[in-house]
This record gives sequence, C-alpha cells and structure tokens, in this order.
Amino acid sequence: MAALSGKLTKNLVRTLGPGRHGDGGGLYLVVDPSGARRWIVRVTVKGQRNREGKPLRTDFGLGGADVVTLNEARDRALEYRRLAKQGINPRYNGRQEIPCFEEIARQVHIERLPTWKNPKHGQQWINTLADYAFPKIGRLPVSEIGQPEVLQVLLPVWTEKHETAKRLAQRIKAVLDVAKSKGFRDGENPVTTIRDARVLPQVKQKVQHHKAMHWKDVPAFYAELATKDVMAAKALMFTCLTASRTSEVLHARWEEFDFDQRLWIVPAARMKADQEHRVPLTPEMLSIIEPLKALRSDIVFEGQKRHKPMSNMAMLMLLRRMKVEGITVHGFRSTFRDWAAEQPGIPREVAEMSLAHQVGSEVERAYARSDLLEKRRELLRLWSRFVAGASNG
Repeated sequence: MAALSGKLTKNLVRTLGPGRHGDGGGLYLVVDPSGARRWIVRVTVKGQRNREGKPLRTDFGLGGADVVTLNEARDRALEYRRLAKQGINPRYNGRQEIPCFEEIARQVHIERLPTWKNPKHGQQWINTLADYAFPKIGRLPVSEIGQPEVLQVLLPVWTEKHETAKRLAQRIKAVLDVAKSKGFRDGENPVTTIRDARVLPQVKQKVQHHKAMHWKDVPAFYAELATKDVMAAKALMFTCLTASRTSEVLHARWEEFDFDQRLWIVPAARMKADQEHRVPLTPEMLSIIEPLKALRSDIVFEGQKRHKPMSNMAMLMLLRRMKVEGITVHGFRSTFRDWAAEQPGIPREVAEMSLAHQVGSEVERAYARSDLLEKRRELLRLWSRFVAGASNG
C-alpha cells in the first residue's frame, strides 16, 4: 500500500517539541515532555455511537516513532480508517493492542495542558501520577486495572498524605474515564466503586489555616518593609494593601491597570474562582507601582529575568530574612479580614468581596450582581491608611 503524503516530514518527526502534532487524516505524532514520541490515529467508526448518541471516535496507538517510521504510520493509519469506514472497530479486528496506564495518562496530560491556568498545575498533575501510580500500575494495560490495582496505589499514602492521595485518586479516575471513552476498557470506574463502597479508611483531617500576623502589628511591620529597596518588598507591600493572593500579584501585568479609574482588573483566567476581580487602587498602592513603570517591563513586579515574574517563594523568603517567623504571605488576607471584622459598620459582604470570595448561595449571587466597588474602595482606603500610616509618618 502506497503511503500518503501529509503535513509532517522526517525532520519534523525528530525535532518537534512536546504536544500533539497532526499529519492529516487523523494521524498524530504525540511528543511527551520526556521527549518520547509515538503515533496515534483517531478514527470515527461508521454506524457506531457513544452513550451521548454522537459518532464513536476512538484513538489507537500505532507504536513509537523510534520504531515505526512516518510512512509506516501513514500506512497503518490508512488501514485503520478503511476498517472504520466499513463499520469495523479496529479494536476488535485482532490488531489493536490495549495501551498501558502510563501511555493514556501522558496523552491525557498533553491534551489537557491548554485547560490549566499555568504550566505548573499541569506539571503537578502528571508528577503525582509519576511518583505514586506509574511505579505500580504504569505498565499495566488500562483494561486490566480494577479495584485491587487502584488500592495498591492509594493505600500506602491514604492516611499519611491524605490530600495527595485524594488528588491521586481523582487523576487515576480521569485517566481510566478517558481510556473507557476511547474503547480501551469497560465497566464502572474502580475509583468510583472504591469511593462509593467506602473501602478506604476514614481520615479525620484538621483544617490547616495559613498563619497570619495580628492586624495591630501590621503598621510597624509595613514601616520596616518600606525600608527594603528590593522588588520582593514592593510586591509584598502591594499584596498586603490589596489583600490579594500571591499569584495574582506576582503575575500582574500593566495592561490590567486602569489608572484613570484607579482600578486593577484581574482577568478571570488568573482568579481562583474564574471570575474577573476589580481591585480599587488607593494612593498608597499607586505610590508602590507607579515608579515601577520606568522599568518598561510587561510584568509589574519583574523578577531576575526580563519580562518574567518573580518566584512564588520570593516574598516568603523576604519574610524569613526579616526574621518574621511563623507568618505566611497568604496569611495577610486573614489579617485584613480580622481587621475588617473589628471595624464598626463594615458589612461582611464588602469585606468578603474585597477578598474575591463568593458571597451567598448560587441563587443569591444570580440576583446580587454588583461587586460593591465603591464600598470596597472606601474599605481599602481605610485599610491602606491604617497599614501605611506608620511608614508615612
């Protein structure tokens, strides 16, 4: 059978970076972050539909690119499409091998990379599986993974690292769900069965709150912080005044600021609740960021690399150098909330919205659409004057 030409070349097969690269006709080269390269083909089986009633589309592995050449992959893909066009699922044609758990997991990781807010989250997703699941079930065909295999992964960490184990279970479930959707396994997901049957032991967890500074101590701390002529200090001062999360401040870009309206508009993609958040800018906040315009960087609080933000640890390390023990950067949000609760006449919903928290039930939020901007502006004005009072004399 003559191989068909497509978008890829032999050179591209060797040099393309991580991702899923199409050749045409449903043939893809999948390059893992590790550099491993393999072929898959996606076909639509004629006359077959999934549970939602949509045409059945299935991915099949064609082998590693170091073993299967580009022309061989095109030949195999063409044969799979021929079978699918005839209404034959290649999985049942005696030629399709069931992929292993790790293969499906890495494919899911690559496919979901665009959905994560930043690459760090995507890397954490696959790292958890690589650390705990791959050594035990990574090479098993996904069709052979049941409750015993999942328990073998979860039990050793369920009590000692409970939060990690819960995330691990969710990620194993996601991989097996995708494997089923591609026709590689049948039946109920074993993670769901384990959860519903309560096979794993009950674990009582204490809520770990971020350690926070008492609000009465903030002005003196802020005054000392104002003497530090480093970018981390400026970012921490701004974080304290805005009661924002660390990532929101470190990744702030100039394009998010409306200086005419005195607003910092954090886009939904960078917010924990996936909703745009408007932060009123006070004179104290502006005095921190306006001098930074002279750096002509895309990032407000630029790190050591041009146009790149500082490390997530930069502000915490500054606290340690200042001998401020037992306090976290995130804890300043709690400090702000405690201060607001002590002030007379501050409505709870105004304080909560200043922290970008959702207030009320889903129904209440559907009717109460205002973000109470002007009331929050006044609250942050009072907070800024309180915090920066000592440093301003």
